[in-house]
Amino acid sequence: MRKGYHKFKGTGVAIVTPFKKSGAIDFEAFEHIVDHIIHGGVNFIVLLGTTGESSTISKPEKKALIEFAVRIINKRVPLVVGIGGNSTSDVVLAIHGTPFKGVDAILSVCPYYSKPQQEGIYQHFKIIAEASPVPVILYTVPGRTSSNISASTTLRLAKDCQNIVGIKEASGNFDQIFQVIKNRPKDFLVLSGDDGLTLPLISAGADGVISVTANIYPAEFSAMVKFAIEGNFKSARALHYKLIDVTNALFADGSPSGIKAALTMKKLCQNYLRLPLVPVSQEAIQLIQHSIDQFDK
Repeated sequence: MRKGYHKFKGTGVAIVTPFKKSGAIDFEAFEHIVDHIIHGGVNFIVLLGTTGESSTISKPEKKALIEFAVRIINKRVPLVVGIGGNSTSDVVLAIHGTPFKGVDAILSVCPYYSKPQQEGIYQHFKIIAEASPVPVILYTVPGRTSSNISASTTLRLAKDCQNIVGIKEASGNFDQIFQVIKNRPKDFLVLSGDDGLTLPLISAGADGVISVTANIYPAEFSAMVKFAIEGNFKSARALHYKLIDVTNALFADGSPSGIKAALTMKKLCQNYLRLPLVPVSQEAIQLIQHSIDQFDK
């Protein structure tokens, strides 16, 4: 069996990185968000992903944030750290420079911009798996990267690399995802990368989600996932349809701008992002506020 794969079933949260007006990381707000998420009953936290604005955070800041997260999480839930890129050698260097004490896995995005062939993607992740001292979760999100980890490449990596324990699937391609679920090894996880598709994917055999919406509603999202995994689809559907308008509102004017606005409304952080990201429009703020008001009734 793959080492530690069971830690990443259920609800993972792609946590935001809160900033101060000065642009510095707001560690105090980050701690409040971590506590809010863990008290909501989530299964694991994903740091420095897309939602965490990792592309705008410097190497020293990443090191400081990882060490801070390890300390305040204090082994209450597993911690996954995003380490990816479109240069294989740079990703390996980043892995070698990462403080892994207290880190349970890495999430590594499909190489972007250069549009590598599937063989290149396979070789990229095979080298990352060999370099990483902790398990690796693949991440395919063609809408952001203009590249995709095909079902055949995912299955090939799952078969050949014991240190690759699963994939965050945000392709939106149901046939691709179903092929992975159908043909994967039993100890290889499939996690939804689309909040709104989590329930149907779990019903088809997926193992959980790495969620954005769970930053603001961790208890409800975790409960929905738990019900679905247990086969209690009546209860899962009720929560899915309660959450869906919030989820749609959060992504209406881009993510993580939407979830930052929502967390600001809940007084968990300030609504600051790093360029090129900017806050959502006033129209989107009204939509998010309305969806939160309806949810909280």
